[in-house]
Amino acid sequence: MYQPSESSPTSASVDLTALAQNVAHVRRLAPHAEMLAVVKANAYGHGAVEITRALQQLAVHRFGVATVDEGVALRQAGIRDAIVVLGATMPAQFSDLAAHRLTPVLYRTDLVQAFAAVVEPSAAPYPVHIKIETGMGRLGVLPHELPDLLSKPEFRAPLRLEGLMTHLADADNQHVEHTENQLARFQQVLHLVQEHGLAIPLIHVANSAGIIKFPTSQHSLVRPGIMLYGYHTLPNDSTNPKLQPILTWKTTIAHMHTIAAGGGVSYNRTFIASRQTRVAVLPVGYADGYNRLLSNRGQVLIGGQRVPVIGRVCMDMTMVDVTDVRSANIGDEAILIGQQGGERITAADLAAWQQTIPYEILCAIGSRVPRRYLPLVPPADDVR
Repeated sequence: MYQPSESSPTSASVDLTALAQNVAHVRRLAPHAEMLAVVKANAYGHGAVEITRALQQLAVHRFGVATVDEGVALRQAGIRDAIVVLGATMPAQFSDLAAHRLTPVLYRTDLVQAFAAVVEPSAAPYPVHIKIETGMGRLGVLPHELPDLLSKPEFRAPLRLEGLMTHLADADNQHVEHTENQLARFQQVLHLVQEHGLAIPLIHVANSAGIIKFPTSQHSLVRPGIMLYGYHTLPNDSTNPKLQPILTWKTTIAHMHTIAAGGGVSYNRTFIASRQTRVAVLPVGYADGYNRLLSNRGQVLIGGQRVPVIGRVCMDMTMVDVTDVRSANIGDEAILIGQQGGERITAADLAAWQQTIPYEILCAIGSRVPRRYLPLVPPADDVR
């Protein structure tokens, strides 16, 4: 696998102490629930192995991934704690899943039977989770299908029903009706489980927005994802959680030149200078995750000031106007996400410029960008 050089002019630094502060905030919001930390998509672009190891130091011992391959990668890195595969799985993957002791989330009756067929019958019952469809419109057993599923002999052996879950579709919306309906449907499912005399130890519904906004969604387990990394997508009028973005993305001015009024910049000359303009060339582009939609729209920080992206973002380079930053020079630091002086640009800012969400911004930061990790110092008020 390609490993970017430590001397790369573009890099992302990840503050593990800020991660610890976000974990402590999750624990304050959900003091009675265990945590299943979601580290899918390379821990939302932050580095799954390093983030998982840091979370283990913070006494987090359950992790969620989207795919079997993501789970196997954590196992190969030496992670031995519980890893739950939250996404879609195919029967062809079940042998690998079982061989690496990953916990599947099953969402159809036939998958229960197919997974039971690959589990060693003489071994201890294999833990699985069942997903209930309550209004996401994606994966899950429908509530009326559950009684038949719970009666399957596979749950006596070789499987053990360890967890029951659903996923909230609209918890970050200012309108709460759909979420409340989902929670009510899931509560009916829990009553049905009780009627069957089943004790399922891990009940989980709350994602990041649910943890913050819907305390009734917190059961024995919560699934923080984006909030671990310092972001949320709640409306502005919601209670603002005390989260700290943990990633700084920066690059270095590689070249500078001046163009006259009327001169153009980058492909298709979509930027035409209205004045004599000092142009700084940054060695970062859409191949690194700095999206082409930021062309003539995004901003970066140089010399503690916001400066505009000018012209098309290229595959490997981006140009910015530093005419008003007189001190700017080759070799100076440019912040794409993070703070410089009194100014800050966040993944939420990039998301607004691209009309998307912070999740996509963070996940898109590419493999050419080396991640560097600042030391972990647990907060004094961490509640475990």
